[in-house]
Amino acid sequence: MQVTEWNDWCPGCGNFGILNAEQQAISELGIDLKKVVLVSGIGCSGKLPHFVRIPVSGVHTLHGRALPFAIGIKLANPELEVIVNAGDGDQLGIGVGHFVSAGRRNVDITVIVHDNGVYGLTKGQASPTLKKGVKTKSLPKPNINDDINPLTVALASGYTFVARGYAYDVKHLKELIKEAIKHKGLALIDVLQPCPTYNDINTKEWYDKRIYKLDWDPVVRNEEDKKKKFLQAMEKALEWGDRIPIGIFYKEERDTFEERISSASPSYKILPPAKVKIEKEGKPTTIIDEILKEKEV
Repeated sequence: MQVTEWNDWCPGCGNFGILNAEQQAISELGIDLKKVVLVSGIGCSGKLPHFVRIPVSGVHTLHGRALPFAIGIKLANPELEVIVNAGDGDQLGIGVGHFVSAGRRNVDITVIVHDNGVYGLTKGQASPTLKKGVKTKSLPKPNINDDINPLTVALASGYTFVARGYAYDVKHLKELIKEAIKHKGLALIDVLQPCPTYNDINTKEWYDKRIYKLDWDPVVRNEEDKKKKFLQAMEKALEWGDRIPIGIFYKEERDTFEERISSASPSYKILPPAKVKIEKEGKPTTIIDEILKEKEV
């Protein structure tokens, strides 16, 4: 039986929608649950692995470090399906360096950013995604910093799947998560997630008047198509105001980091680190001769 902790998110929190969409997506895809790993950082979103009601593995890591932790898990055992859950402050504040660098590698994992514009767990300070000039409940004065746009940063960094969802549209978000998981490469879903306790500006009512679903083809099919689709995605990612788009902005097939490692070291595909037996009855069993030969120059 799956044992979960008592859920202490605030009533109406967008995290409930993300949790439900994620559980449904994993269940509907029919993935071997023993091979699913949910990785989270610190913040309200970081509690998600504790609250899932399907028997998957969960790792609650350090502030801003969920992404490198997840990459380590995936590279150690490429058979695993790794999904990161991180808040906007967690992933785009202290963790933004990891967020950008990950785009260079295209590791086959899914990153879900819980984006509510505030640090909800520490009483509502402005997060990196809060717009300049906005004064939420806990701020003594309007925010004086420009915001980070998760979609444009991901596109510029090299993410091969970039999407935005809405926490209160669970059905649509579920389908986005399914597509992100099926995608071969690094996938981002930025989820607009109202915080009913501390963000009294970007509320459900505020989003419901503005959100609309993209109706276009985001898939890159050739080099000529790549520039066109990239610029198209960038333009739409910057749209924010009376209308806010959600859906898949960009999707491109490219070699993954795991494939690049396999090309350089064929033994990696056959015997990745997680499957190497390093000892038996106290004696080392690892034979590294083949690995060393691959490294010879």
